[in-house]
Amino acid sequence: ADDARKAVECGMDGVVVSNHGGRQVDGAVGSLDALPSIVEAVGEQVDVLFDSGIRTGADIVKALALGAKAVMVGRPFAYGLAHGGQVGVRHVLRSLLADFDLTLGLSGHRSPAELGPDALRFT
Repeated sequence: ADDARKAVECGMDGVVVSNHGGRQVDGAVGSLDALPSIVEAVGEQVDVLFDSGIRTGADIVKALALGAKAVMVGRPFAYGLAHGGQVGVRHVLRSLLADFDLTLGLSGHRSPAELGPDALRFT
């Protein structure tokens, strides 16, 4: 959150929440765990994007519910590219979007704009 505030002070247009390589460090803070405090720290001043482990529609719902304006898709994109080139990427992205739409509907929401922390259950 402190780094995000500093980015805003330095004039950045947005913040990307990611922990590239962090999964290899025992006890590292997960990006999804850090997301709410970063969103709170920057408020409406800049957009917050989430880039860490997006693999399913549920992952997208969680990130948006916790305040991300959008998510970034890395590894699934690369898998699609390796498997089928442009057609593979298109298939991966369409499948991810379909899974997101299904998860959104099954969770009782009609649009991403309806998502908030109350859409999630914390244990």
